[in-house]
Amino acid sequence: MKWVLHVDLDQFIAAVEIARRPELRGKPVVVGGNGDPAERAVVATASYEAREFGVHSGMPLRIAAKRCPEAVFLPSDPAAYLEVSERVMATLREFPVVVEVQGWDEAFVGATADDPEALAADLRAAVARDTGLSCAVGIGDNKLRAKLATGFGKPGGIFRLTQENWWEVMASRPTDALWGIGGKTTKKLAELGISTVLDLAGADVAVLAARFGPKAGPWLRLLGGGISDAEVSATPYVARSRSRETTFQQDLTDPAAMAAEVSTLAKRVAQDVLDEGRPAARVAVKVRFVPFMTHTHSVTLPEPTSDAAELDRAAQEVLGMFDLTRAVRLLGVRAEFPRED
Repeated sequence: MKWVLHVDLDQFIAAVEIARRPELRGKPVVVGGNGDPAERAVVATASYEAREFGVHSGMPLRIAAKRCPEAVFLPSDPAAYLEVSERVMATLREFPVVVEVQGWDEAFVGATADDPEALAADLRAAVARDTGLSCAVGIGDNKLRAKLATGFGKPGGIFRLTQENWWEVMASRPTDALWGIGGKTTKKLAELGISTVLDLAGADVAVLAARFGPKAGPWLRLLGGGISDAEVSATPYVARSRSRETTFQQDLTDPAAMAAEVSTLAKRVAQDVLDEGRPAARVAVKVRFVPFMTHTHSVTLPEPTSDAAELDRAAQEVLGMFDLTRAVRLLGVRAEFPRED
């Protein structure tokens, strides 16, 4: 029988750092920025020990330090994480399976097996043997169910979620338990009287389409029933965008200084786009105002381009969409590649 497995590395970034520093095992570890909680940066990841204190990804380092004063703070090292990720994916590819990489720390695995739990255990053991890292493996009859199953298996376990046990496991759970549904959509669904997965599965498609659009509405109902794509492709993971951002140690209040910073970021992104070998189709700018309000605007380029001057021009255009009368603590520029259907 064909199965979709989802392999998700446990606390990946923290685990890589702990593997390099075994003396940190069992201690609260927080990775982010330059590793200095006094500087303005956010948590990239936190070990399970740190999470027990309420530390989570995206949280300002200074708040993480207040919640967990005894935490060990480490700088982010993307090159190291990429190297370990590639080793993990190479290990998975040693099996007679199809591996679809989803990012540094996760991948879908397509396989034909009589005993998917045994295969999952073998995958998990191989990753631990070759990299020293722990992973959870979700087993499903499609990608959605496999992805959700991993959450029930974490950390380091195996869980099966299929049509057979979908309602038993998921029916009473809130809609944001589904992969692809965030806080904003959850709130809109609640306004329609839809609060659980079962509610969503039985919702009127016409009502959903009227609220969310002719494509998104029916898609949401399919999610409620656990229905999704089951095809796992060996096509290499392709980034959807390239971005750069800077958190300032001193707030910016001069719009001219903000424009100069955006220009610097746009040039760095342009080099990333050039290195990627694909032109960008959209440019977005992220602005985080004091104290911590983040807004993003974007524009579609006249035509896809890798030209640094054009990307800078677009970024400046987007910056002009913001009200820059408030102090700014972070600026970011993102170039998005054309969608490949």
